[in-house]
Amino acid sequence: MDLGAGDSYTTANSGDNIPKTASSSSVYEILLLIQSDDLTLKVQAAREIRRLTKTSKRYRRYFSNAVKSLVHMLHSNSFESKEAALLALLNLAVKDERNKISIINAGALEPIICFLQSENSTLQDHATASLLTLSASSVTKPIISASCVIPRLVDVLRQGSSQAKVDAVMALYNLATYQGNLNLILQTESIHFIVDLLKSCKKSSKAAEKCTALIESLVCYEEGRTAVTSEEGGVLAVVEVLESGSLQSREHAVGALLTMCQSDRCKYRETILKEGVIPGLLELTVQGTSKSQTKAQTLLRLLRDTTYPNSELEPDTLENIVSNIICQIDGEEQLGKTKEMLAEMVQISMEQSLRHLQQRALVCTPADLSISSFKES
Repeated sequence: MDLGAGDSYTTANSGDNIPKTASSSSVYEILLLIQSDDLTLKVQAAREIRRLTKTSKRYRRYFSNAVKSLVHMLHSNSFESKEAALLALLNLAVKDERNKISIINAGALEPIICFLQSENSTLQDHATASLLTLSASSVTKPIISASCVIPRLVDVLRQGSSQAKVDAVMALYNLATYQGNLNLILQTESIHFIVDLLKSCKKSSKAAEKCTALIESLVCYEEGRTAVTSEEGGVLAVVEVLESGSLQSREHAVGALLTMCQSDRCKYRETILKEGVIPGLLELTVQGTSKSQTKAQTLLRLLRDTTYPNSELEPDTLENIVSNIICQIDGEEQLGKTKEMLAEMVQISMEQSLRHLQQRALVCTPADLSISSFKES
């Protein structure tokens, strides 16, 4: 039923931007059914809206006028009605800023937050996914933040299904960017559950990225740093992301460890070192993002057994810094891995330098060569 780019549109009482095609009758019919007094017909219409809007931005626009009726269905005593309406609203909100705002303005937030506490795990899962989608809008974040939703999302992190936990941490990440919410997230003692999820999920996953990003933000506070280091395996989980996470996750991980070390080097240096962070840091210095490389080099300097103010970091070579750390490492396995990574880092660095020289040679013009030759002679 998707329409081509050349379709024309008109405005109707039951909805705007309805296409003038054979499928327009179907759109009108669904919009009429969703306003019906017959609950069975409303559920049928909601399911059809969900199906049509799953992948089509165009249909999300066509059915934007169904939002109020769908929100009304959330208050029904029927589970089927609630589920069908919630899933339809979820699809309408995906990548559609106007629909997100309309859904919030229509009063959907209150029943959705109630569903977070539902004994029905299916409703809880759908509600968490809906909040994840709705919280992606900068316009809706202040409204959602004012609705006391953060403690409810942390409750889902504590006892929700596996997918609901992932959606909850992503929703918290979205809300964390709004002023004051980081303090609220800290106050709910969420770090325990964030670390638990980080330890259990695949370190290269999107969930790991959002967990690590949240931890990076939360360790800017003393309470956050204390909570992470107090969790068994908390720092280790961050180190594991630094070693095997996505590029963005690794950037968050090294950022979190660097923030901790910069806040109190004496307090956190040994805690970070004992989790075997050096090999991952060495790899980041040559294979991470530009930010990761800079942060990894700064953290390596801070991890040296030398006391100096942060503002007076010595411009030692990376090899010297690592050699200094190697002398302090206990355990043959960790020592061997670190030396192996150092050798690999030097090799990669040499290869990158060689490629850079080769690229410069390829772009060198004949005029450049003659000038160079003239100068040399």
